[in-house]
Amino acid sequence: MVMALTPGLITLGAFMAIVPLLRRDSTMARSFLTIMSVALLLRYLYWRVTSTLPPPQLTLDAMVGYPFLLLEAASLVGVALSLLFLSRTLDRTGAARVDGRATDPRAPLIDVFICTYNEERSILERTIIGATGMAYGHYRVWVLDDGRRPWLRRLSGELGCHYLTRPDNLHAKAGNINHALRHVGALPERPEFVAILDADFVPRPDFLARTTSLMDDESIGVVQTPQHFINPDPIQTNLAATDVWPDEQRFFFDILLPAKDAWGVAFCCGTSSLIRYSGLMQIGGFPTDSVTEDYLVTLRLKECGLNTIYLNERLTIGLAPEGLKEYITQRARWCLGLMQIVRGRSGPLSRDSKLSFIDRLSLTDAFMSWSAVYASKVAGLVVPWLFLLFGIKAVQADLTELLRFFLPFYVWHSLSMAWLSRGRSLAMMTDVSQLIAAPAVLQAVAAGLLNPTGHKFKVTAKGGDRNRRFVEWPLLRLYGGALVITLAAIAYAFILHLRGENIAYGGLALAWSLYNAVILTVVCFVCIEQPRKRKAERFSRNETVLLRHDGRSHLARLADISITGARLIDPDPPAPGSTIECRIYGRPIAAIVVRRTADGFAVRFEEGMDTRVHAIRAFYAGEYVRAFQGVRALPVGKALLMRLFG
Repeated sequence: MVMALTPGLITLGAFMAIVPLLRRDSTMARSFLTIMSVALLLRYLYWRVTSTLPPPQLTLDAMVGYPFLLLEAASLVGVALSLLFLSRTLDRTGAARVDGRATDPRAPLIDVFICTYNEERSILERTIIGATGMAYGHYRVWVLDDGRRPWLRRLSGELGCHYLTRPDNLHAKAGNINHALRHVGALPERPEFVAILDADFVPRPDFLARTTSLMDDESIGVVQTPQHFINPDPIQTNLAATDVWPDEQRFFFDILLPAKDAWGVAFCCGTSSLIRYSGLMQIGGFPTDSVTEDYLVTLRLKECGLNTIYLNERLTIGLAPEGLKEYITQRARWCLGLMQIVRGRSGPLSRDSKLSFIDRLSLTDAFMSWSAVYASKVAGLVVPWLFLLFGIKAVQADLTELLRFFLPFYVWHSLSMAWLSRGRSLAMMTDVSQLIAAPAVLQAVAAGLLNPTGHKFKVTAKGGDRNRRFVEWPLLRLYGGALVITLAAIAYAFILHLRGENIAYGGLALAWSLYNAVILTVVCFVCIEQPRKRKAERFSRNETVLLRHDGRSHLARLADISITGARLIDPDPPAPGSTIECRIYGRPIAAIVVRRTADGFAVRFEEGMDTRVHAIRAFYAGEYVRAFQGVRALPVGKALLMRLFG
């Protein structure tokens, strides 16, 4: 066993010796890491093909072993493509600027579209208030209401923006935007650019100014910015890992899209984007032949010579899916849309498309990431069962052989991904997030490839009552059942029905099954939805604020804050029900004391519209919402152990 571990230990030592000498933004350094990963991957794959396949005969071993190898090889091709794109990165922050257009009423006109269907008033109010408070000299805000709600029409008028609806919901979000494009195109003054915001994404004041400055290049059709979230996603919440693990989208927006941008293949992600109006008119508006119309916009604009670029700045803040069901629905929709694109005229193999080779390769990378990678995760659960329960040897190797060839690749690749992503990619957490969505994703793969037309756009629900713990029983039954089968297979092969064959080949199946059992256990805990008791997320602070109560002023310390209230540390707290004045967000705000705490008291800000407008704009313009700069594996492991056993 020691000899089998030696290549992996040498790889670990080499990585630890080399990486301190490298810079993350260096293309040479990134290329070196990725080339080494691909080389070790090819070494492992060569061994799999030449040494681990069953004899090519009509046996159960071969009937399982050969398809599994093809699936694993396809997954590894997807990994290699991802590594290719990660070998570069690009930061456009230095090119973006705020100039005279921020205050010039003659600046290029921008129409801001807020797309909504069924979101709550509190969510839409925040977005509209943020959108109408941006620092740009010439723009209009439009609420595009596919829910046709009278109260939203009144709210739009109260907050000073335009309201637009249509008689039907044809083509969902894309149809809603296209209806608005036709409307603004018929007005006396047409926009030069269109900004897209989902209903829950609040823009910072400099969103338009920063993105518009990059549009001076006439070849730019879209400026995409990242999606940041004010709330934790379901995996963070249900594993009690909010403080140590970032939301699942951080790797995509912080690491992958800057890398794609460096290769010229960044793409529109819908919300938080600025799009050239003339380009949209040139392609006939938002395409409607995919439920991910945003990605398709990039491809159609690319065919017309207009590029998409990525500005990696936190210029909008939205809501991550708050429940596991919504999280999975969102991923399945993204997957379905990509499959529709692959089957359509802008697909990677399409003869009608004018896309370049690198654009087609990027589409292939996305396709492999959704299809082969997710399918291999599911197959990786089943193959050990088949050996332990039925003696089917799909992989004809023992554990020591696997360690000699697989461990060096796994060590180097895992550490490289963690280093390149500043910890946003940890192998175990990646497996958890992929496995939890795998059934829905694979169903979407099949549906999109077999029948790419006629699928409805499924909205990701936001808001609602989430103040109690509940169990996603369909998912828990599925993954709990898989966990029971895994443990039963181990018990059957090594306790109830121990054979010499199990001793020879069982080490691999045992180690594989034990790892699967750990992942499945974590996934089962993710299926137990934890309560979210606050309507507005609170964030820790440590600053002095001035209070006025009963004509007297004194200082207190702000402990945490949200857009609806705050908690203060004060040795002499006022009585519950008292009205006080707090100087927060740069102005006096009236608040009501709702309760005393061990070291102070909590307040709720007054409900007046003027106060809410100021609080929302100040809150989202400030640095109250934290951005993850780096993640360490040990705190994540500790959080998982506390969740599982604490």
